[in-house]
Amino acid sequence: MFENLNDKLERAFKVLKGQGQITEINVAETTKEIRRALLDADVNFKTAKDFTDRVKAKALGQNVLTSVSPGQLLTKITHDELAELMGGQSAGLNMGGNPTVVLMSGLQGSGKTTFSGKLANYIRKKGKRPLLVACDVYRPAAIDQLETLGKQLEIEVFSERENKDPVSIAKNAIAYAKTHGFTAVIVDTAGRLAIDEKMMDEIAAVKKAIQPQETLFVVDAMTGQDAVNTAKAFNERLNIDGVVLTKLDGDARGGAALSIRSVVNKPIKFIGTGEKMDALDEFHPDRMAGRILGMGDVVSLVEKAQEQFDEKAARELNKKIAKDQFGFDDFLEQIGQIKKMGNMKDLMGMIPGVGKAMKNMDIPDDAFKGIEAIINSMTVEERKNPSVINGSRRARLAKGSGTTIEVVNKLMKQFEETRKMMKMMGDKTKMKAMMQQMQTAQGMRR
Repeated sequence: MFENLNDKLERAFKVLKGQGQITEINVAETTKEIRRALLDADVNFKTAKDFTDRVKAKALGQNVLTSVSPGQLLTKITHDELAELMGGQSAGLNMGGNPTVVLMSGLQGSGKTTFSGKLANYIRKKGKRPLLVACDVYRPAAIDQLETLGKQLEIEVFSERENKDPVSIAKNAIAYAKTHGFTAVIVDTAGRLAIDEKMMDEIAAVKKAIQPQETLFVVDAMTGQDAVNTAKAFNERLNIDGVVLTKLDGDARGGAALSIRSVVNKPIKFIGTGEKMDALDEFHPDRMAGRILGMGDVVSLVEKAQEQFDEKAARELNKKIAKDQFGFDDFLEQIGQIKKMGNMKDLMGMIPGVGKAMKNMDIPDDAFKGIEAIINSMTVEERKNPSVINGSRRARLAKGSGTTIEVVNKLMKQFEETRKMMKMMGDKTKMKAMMQQMQTAQGMRR
């Protein structure tokens, strides 16, 4: 989403490249380019001006250390100010109450119903037992959509198709949750194509009746400044607790993410990055600032990996590696864990320096399809003992998977390299020797 903004900010910092000190002239030129980049990203004009004024004041008030270039210093100041602009600290979900009640609000088409399903999935991972509530009495497809999501997630959905009063549906749902052991209730409400008084009166009545712990406003990040204006209108009427930005995996310019906190003074709590039910991230301003400036987001990448980490499976895998029994079934399992972490391009973009290098590359979601097809074409013996895969077997695997012998050979080579690396990492003596060799080589280069 922030590729265009990242490019323009990088060009702004180039003004200071090669310059030994910060001056009022070069800082003014750089901050002018930063402001232009923010406006192009559809950031509110006052927000952009206040932001660059703060960056300029901080830059001129600091001495540049000999080990830090002016460009590096301004990048650091911009990073810190971007994080502050988006809220400074992450704002978690209020999980109090018994049950915890979350009221969803937003316009039609913002991704509110899909987010309700994602949030139910997220809350379940936190140890709660969620109940989804269908309170959109105007769009029959909304109830069907929520029930389909509930079935997919194996989470119960409360609906009363004959009841056209969203207030009574919400109250009945909470009573049902209390008597049936649910510890969280997520109320999906009706949206409109535009803000109208009837809509606002209705959702305000629902909020008053159920007294939720959280009232979240869901908005499509693709709508730019319209998202900020809509959030402001909802907040004035509902006093929302936080904002959810959906469709951040699209071509949004980023203005909504950068402007909402300063204009509405309410935190962004979650971001949606895809259609899958686990494509939901807590919003961390400092990490997002790092992504905007092309610094990556290793912390989020590690967290995603930890979500898929199974301690028992890891111990079993280590035993296999130690005994040199790592096979293609284990390889396939590792691929499955990577796929669960999310979109491949987004994951690669979290690695510092890699995101920019891959900017124009297309990494499809089915990037592992060919590898999986080859492994699925193997016999049980071939998966368990890859050394038996000779030339004729490779030809059969190529034919069975719809690939070529070259592709099969490449996979075999990658598998061997992976197996050797994993074995070396398991051998502490070899690992220590390798690290010493790397340090020696580094010293020779100096």
